[in-house]
Amino acid sequence: MVTNTCQNGVVEHAFPCGNAALDFVGTLRARRNAVPLEKLRAPRNLDAWFRESGVGEVEPASTQADLDRAVALREAIYDLIATRLAGRDYDEHALALVNDAARQPPTVPQLDAAGKHVRAGAEAATSTVARDAIDILGGPDGALLKECHRPECTQVFIDRSRGFRREWCAMKTCGNRVKGATYRARQRGNLPMSTTTQP
Repeated sequence: MVTNTCQNGVVEHAFPCGNAALDFVGTLRARRNAVPLEKLRAPRNLDAWFRESGVGEVEPASTQADLDRAVALREAIYDLIATRLAGRDYDEHALALVNDAARQPPTVPQLDAAGKHVRAGAEAATSTVARDAIDILGGPDGALLKECHRPECTQVFIDRSRGFRREWCAMKTCGNRVKGATYRARQRGNLPMSTTTQP
């Protein structure tokens, strides 16, 4: 799992995919749960995501309107991915929302004596996310999309494993949790050694 530290040393968000669009979709976790976990609860959470993801290194000082647009974009991207995974046609409204966001000027990297910087406002940052989504869905990686197999997780990822056999968005989180739960269930189902019949 890839994470970047933010300015105060606290990391709010996780980046298991290494792709801006897919990791942005993951800011609403456990979508199938009765109460999903929303990681973008306030504009400052959106600012933290932009910064930690590397999409924009400087605080864009997002507003509530920026947050509302970003969440709408996130849900449109997820809708397009979900319909592709299900083999259905794209929803026209979701398509329009992603395409409109991508038409805005994206983030612009700049170089100075200290190195590379990406200065971005919320609109440019969401444009970059939308463009990443279009690159995935409109390119060869679209055929490699999967949703994590852990029931409580709905993170989408690109499976580049041999044989297309990867099941988890990240082994350190979901993979280990599922394997641990399977192991514990197997242990509960086994009789203690002292009660087994000896030959």
